[in-house]
Amino acid sequence: MRSDATYDSCHMGRSSIDLYSNDVGAPFPEIRGFAAYVGGSPTNISVGGRRLGLNTALLTGLGEDPVGDFVLEFLRNEGVETRFIPRKPGKRTSAVVLGIEPPDKFPLVFYRDNCADIALTIDDVLAAPVADCRVFQFAGTNLSRDPSRSSTQFAAEVAKASGARVMLDIDFRPDQWHDPRAFGVAIRAVLPLVDVVLGTEDEINAAVLMDPDQVSLSHSQVSDASVSGDVDASVSRLMDYGVDAVVQKRGADGARVHWTSDEGTREAVDVAGFPVDIANILGAGDAFGAGFLYGYLHGWDWHKSARLG
Repeated sequence: MRSDATYDSCHMGRSSIDLYSNDVGAPFPEIRGFAAYVGGSPTNISVGGRRLGLNTALLTGLGEDPVGDFVLEFLRNEGVETRFIPRKPGKRTSAVVLGIEPPDKFPLVFYRDNCADIALTIDDVLAAPVADCRVFQFAGTNLSRDPSRSSTQFAAEVAKASGARVMLDIDFRPDQWHDPRAFGVAIRAVLPLVDVVLGTEDEINAAVLMDPDQVSLSHSQVSDASVSGDVDASVSRLMDYGVDAVVQKRGADGARVHWTSDEGTREAVDVAGFPVDIANILGAGDAFGAGFLYGYLHGWDWHKSARLG
């Protein structure tokens, strides 16, 4: 991994204002108030990395609106580098509304029509430090539409050519795609540029969905984001594209890291999590990603990096 870059990591993808229910446990129709936060997978990971001491930069798109001002103010207060974030005239900063019904119900609604982060262009990439970071990290949702899709692929090419490592958070959001089966097609197209993949079991299976060597599923079978399958076989398919490691997030069971050794054999290690009382699972995977990234950048082994995550 290169050591001469200005930024430890550069993150590209979605950002939003997240409105969380103040009425914990209340069914969604009975919520009476919300509190405002900032979210979006690459945005969250950039903040988490910065809190751990990394020098992080973010490439996202914001509308010329008060919501965009809100997101920028939060990021600046956190110390994330924001000067490469374009404001997009005529576009809106994204929003997410979330209910909180622990331990297992967290309904959320995305408002991403005409959203600014999907309008990221190749020129935006060229203005960002994609070639001046040690790790370039992006999310699968980036690939759902152009111009963000091609801009993200270009960014991964630039980062890879500069000597940076490329990290993909699979980030499977079926409702952001015209057909969830198209998700796997887009993910596999960019995998040859990726060094490390992060994802849940459902996300890993979704990434090989409609692979010619896999069993095809119908639109209805994947529209609820619950994608079953042989996750070990799916991991193997991802690694066939040249990925160095696949980090499988397993909830209460911690994580399992799959990697290729220097001898060319494929290895795996299970990493236990820390027991917690569940309050809200949303953003937990992004927090994991930030901790894992910190260890990865510091040359820790797979187990220690995932344990911090």
